[in-house]
Amino acid sequence: MKIPKHPLAEVFGQLTTDFSERAVFYRQNKLCPFNNKAPNCTKDKAKNPLGVCSIFHNHSPVITCPIRFREDWLIVRDAAEFFFDEGASWSSLTEVRLNDAQGKSAGSIDVVLVAYDEKERIYDFGALEIQAVYISGNIREPFENYIKAPINNQDMDWTSQPNYPRPDYLSSSRKRLAPQLLFKGGILNSWNKKIAVALNKGFYGTLPISGLDAVSKRDGDIGWFVYELAHSSELKRFKLEKVDEVFTKFQPSLIKITTPQPGGIGDFLNILQQKLDDQLESAPDNQSIENPLV
Repeated sequence: MKIPKHPLAEVFGQLTTDFSERAVFYRQNKLCPFNNKAPNCTKDKAKNPLGVCSIFHNHSPVITCPIRFREDWLIVRDAAEFFFDEGASWSSLTEVRLNDAQGKSAGSIDVVLVAYDEKERIYDFGALEIQAVYISGNIREPFENYIKAPINNQDMDWTSQPNYPRPDYLSSSRKRLAPQLLFKGGILNSWNKKIAVALNKGFYGTLPISGLDAVSKRDGDIGWFVYELAHSSELKRFKLEKVDEVFTKFQPSLIKITTPQPGGIGDFLNILQQKLDDQLESAPDNQSIENPLV
């Protein structure tokens, strides 16, 4: 498909160039087609939602809304195959609060999958965390410009606009993924419960876990499920597809993700030297002068 000169890949689940009856209906009514908690999109603001599901970056769509991963509940099926034995009866619960030993919240788990017996009593569970990416720049401006006149603005050129939006993988890792593994993941791992992480291919490629030794699905503590949006000319939209799955142990993964890779000490010394030079050059003259009254 032709990549436009604006960042919007999907708006309310639809391509910006799709003007079928279905696409127009979803845009006009601000609907979410991806199993949101409500029929409407609720991203950012309930009354004026930011209906951008994904943006273009390096000619590929990048998922920026966690609800986008819920298409056909593919991520839940993949996680269940990781958590439970074949043939197990299971269900899923969304937004489940997790407390620490003091009763304080460690956060909410995106999806908890529970396996139950013939008497409908839970005997096992696993946690599924969904990792969309943060956006650097302003995505609301091109969204609002498009949505006020979709036909006229479907080919708008946004490339010269300031604060052009792009995925912020570093912040997504440091501010979201690392704390999730540290706090929620630490509690779950202490209970010997498995964790599944659903994330976009581009985001996964920026993580330092690629050097970790992979283990079998049965032996894994964390399952990394990697997805991308593939264009379907038949459906006239993007479709969520799993492109990879990797299984690792918990502690090596946590250490790898939460430990920054140090730069060269020489570079830091150069920064310190520059700051010192600037300070000395602009420092006031503190030399004493003779008393003019003597």
